[in-house]
Amino acid sequence: MKPLRFVAMGDSLTEGIGDPVGEGWRGWAALLAPSCGAVEFHNLAVSGSQSADVLDRQLPEALKLRPDLVSVIVGVNDTLRCTFDIRAVAARLDEVYAAAARHGAHLLTACLPDPGAMLGLPSALARPLARRQRAVNAVVHALSERYGAVHLHLAEDEWVTDRTLWSADRLHPGERGHRLVAARFHALLAARGLAAGSPPSCEPQLPSPTRSASLLWLATAGTGWVARRCTDLLPQLLTLAADEVRHQVRGSSARLDLSATHAVTAALAALSAAEQPGAA
Repeated sequence: MKPLRFVAMGDSLTEGIGDPVGEGWRGWAALLAPSCGAVEFHNLAVSGSQSADVLDRQLPEALKLRPDLVSVIVGVNDTLRCTFDIRAVAARLDEVYAAAARHGAHLLTACLPDPGAMLGLPSALARPLARRQRAVNAVVHALSERYGAVHLHLAEDEWVTDRTLWSADRLHPGERGHRLVAARFHALLAARGLAAGSPPSCEPQLPSPTRSASLLWLATAGTGWVARRCTDLLPQLLTLAADEVRHQVRGSSARLDLSATHAVTAALAALSAAEQPGAA
């Protein structure tokens, strides 16, 4: 097996936040790289990135590096903006995945838990965010299958509810969580004959954050984090929450879920139509 060039793209999850090493961050991708036999590893992920940032800024740099392995994990920050549009997110991800495929790179993707559940927001606030994240995950699932990606499921209950996997901020994996992500990606890559080395260790070198540390973060830095991420979303989120409550009272919440499903279907249909000969 030839040595691999591994390039990681995305947001704070891939940047490594939650897994401190020295004065910086390490993260799952850096843990995975040597286990894949990668002789070159470049982490282009930047905290706060949205799908547009990956397409416009990170992808051009990634392609210059001629990678054999490319990870693209992004979308949570898109759901936290008032400009959220699942059709636009789908189009950007499709363009990124397609570019990696054209250059012969193996693609790594993942679906993610919604931030509202991780933060424990009230249901009226959490449900609109959950609906958006489910939409992103549905698009990632469909496009991962289309491009033959190595796809990791990270939205299931066990991953979300095991707090020992998460850092004090409850939004990013801690060291143990990053190690688990690396090990699970390694297993998927090994099944395709793409992992030359031994799997990364799942045993953390630092203790998991205590409950008091998590509560302190939520009461101090956590409030600021939410405020910074949701400044432009908050007015819309309050409107969405009010709409959520109205539908709950009327017993018509299923309409909101159905509308979100239709939006995903339309987004994927638009991509398929664009691929047809003679499409505009």
